Amino acid sequence: MKSKWLYSKHPIVVDMELASEIGLNESIVAQQLNYWINTKSAKLINGKKWVYNTYQNWQRDSFPFWSEATIRRSFTKLEEMGIVETGNFNKAGFDKTKWYTINTEKLDKLMSRRAAQNEQTDCSKRADGAAQNEQTNTRDYTEITTDNNNNVLDKPKTSNSSDGVHKKIIDYLNSKAGVHYKHNANATKRVIDARLKEGYTLADFIAVIDKKVAEWISNPEMSKYLRPTTLFGPKFESYLNQKSVNPSQYQKYGTKRVEKGTDWSKHQASTETNVSSDDLKNFFRNFEEKHNGGT
Repeated sequence: MKSKWLYSKHPIVVDMELASEIGLNESIVAQQLNYWINTKSAKLINGKKWVYNTYQNWQRDSFPFWSEATIRRSFTKLEEMGIVETGNFNKAGFDKTKWYTINTEKLDKLMSRRAAQNEQTDCSKRADGAAQNEQTNTRDYTEITTDNNNNVLDKPKTSNSSDGVHKKIIDYLNSKAGVHYKHNANATKRVIDARLKEGYTLADFIAVIDKKVAEWISNPEMSKYLRPTTLFGPKFESYLNQKSVNPSQYQKYGTKRVEKGTDWSKHQASTETNVSSDDLKNFFRNFEEKHNGGT
């Protein structure tokens, strides 16, 4: 019985070599763009097929599993690599909707260079292998220790390639927030890896740390949330896109923030009230009783 999730509709195709060269997200975007420019909705302009779309519509029609920010970053990277070209062919001057096409010559040149590099690497590996086979058969054994007649081979530990990114992010957070989190904690690695898979970069993590430290560091109620599971969790995108907070615009007053430069002498309190003195006495008496637990 065929699963309803497998190829029941037009699938998103990912070429492994293309993804390895330009990135997974970017290869998905390029494939979908190629699909649309070969449909009837494309327009032939200056000898090239173009389609126009907003990031919101890209998300709705092609990438419902991504945020608009992820889609924007992927298109921007493709433009920087020269694979995607953009233009504005809108009739209305105020319409800033982007038009997109693929620079196939640039893409083919990029992939051809990759193929040549791979071939050169393979030749080098074959040459090195042949040279090693001609050498004397000597082995470099790792130190073997014996404990209770059991031989234990002391193998070097393997390291995750993303550990360097984890350490850079957490070291920066610790230095900025005065905390002491470990970069190799499982919970920390999970939230960082989740954001990296969504296409966020080291610079994005640094930006979130800077913004939230500036906003929360002086607030005892919020500073406890300067932790990896909060900063890099599901709200990461909203933190990244919020406006930066300038701490110099505020001064701390208790646990609240009061804007500097406020001249309270110009704010005269109103003495008019419709509440009688007896009502006020009853209000404060009830408040005190509730606050003191009715004692």
